Amino acid sequence: MDASVLTQAARFTSRRVQAMPGSMFAAMDTAKDRARLAGLDVIDLSIGASDLRPPEAALAALRDALYDPATHGYCLHSGTRPLRTAVAAWYEARFGVAVDAERQVLPLIGAQEGFANLLVACADPGDAVLLPDPAYPSYFGAVAAAGLETVPLPLLAERGFLPDLDAVDATSLARARALVLCYPNNPTAGIATPAFFDQALAFAERHDLLLIHDFPYVDLVDDPADAPSVLARPGGLERAVELYSASKSFHMGGFRLGWAIGQAEAIAALTRLKGAIDFNQYLGIQRAVVAALREPLAARRADAATFSERRSALLAALAAIGWHAPVPRASMYVWAPLPAGERDSSLFCQALAGATGVALAPGRGFGPSGEGYVRFALVREPEVLREAVARIGAFLDAGPR
Repeated sequence: MDASVLTQAARFTSRRVQAMPGSMFAAMDTAKDRARLAGLDVIDLSIGASDLRPPEAALAALRDALYDPATHGYCLHSGTRPLRTAVAAWYEARFGVAVDAERQVLPLIGAQEGFANLLVACADPGDAVLLPDPAYPSYFGAVAAAGLETVPLPLLAERGFLPDLDAVDATSLARARALVLCYPNNPTAGIATPAFFDQALAFAERHDLLLIHDFPYVDLVDDPADAPSVLARPGGLERAVELYSASKSFHMGGFRLGWAIGQAEAIAALTRLKGAIDFNQYLGIQRAVVAALREPLAARRADAATFSERRSALLAALAAIGWHAPVPRASMYVWAPLPAGERDSSLFCQALAGATGVALAPGRGFGPSGEGYVRFALVREPEVLREAVARIGAFLDAGPR
């Protein structure tokens, strides 16, 4: 391309956008599209989009709201009070801690949007953020969009995929404004204990950091004790914000609704920012999530059991073809080391999709420490997972590419 064209294009692209990394999901979408064009039946295990049905009560509430004229206009902050009140009641019932629906709860247009805007609301360009590596890929784009610098926190198998906070150097800590955690973890499926959160809160207090806990997998655990809330720990509400999502707990990814709970000053800053750039989600969707929040916990436990059954089926099938992966206790993922002889997760996943139609997420797309792994999303029935592994086995048997 002519240099003058490149220069002109850069005039309309900010340095922050230019700093955003390419999307692993976009690359895999291209690979899946090519597989479909080649006539392959694609089994997509690359994206954590739940295939389970949203709660019936949520769908009924949304259906009824469609014909209520009161839901057809803009929704300002005061209009979100029923949802904020329902979130506060849900949190107290779940974790035994009261939160103020007026000062400590805020609806989001998905946890991903909330995370990105929270960074803008609570840090300034040039500040640093302590970020897990590997991590959900949108974190990296959100950090770039906010004009922040990343200080990576490697998540290693030998530490149970928990960061070594004591290893962060003093220079990085002097520039840092936030510590980001996500447990149950995406992509590793690692879990954190209350004792670890106590350590993290003490670390954040010592270095005056906002602790941002991305918590969308709160319900996808074999044992609810494996999904503690950092806000329920001593000092949590004074130092941390947790981000939740209806996408995972209630299988409502397309509805785009989540919520933040936590430190009142940070919630106020995020409220002010969002007031300038978006109105709130459609009231009918808010009512649907209110209905979902009022469902008994038993329904969420049944969903978690479904993912656990799928995990067992996948791991057994993988073991049968000689691919062994650790057994996770949480989330909807299996974080598996690359098969023997494979070194590049992106090349492996693209070649696999092109040859078999089976799409996995390459570990490198989640950060440098993710190289050497792939992520399976448990978003299909056991029989489909077994079929996917059978195709993978034939692909591996075919030898080097």
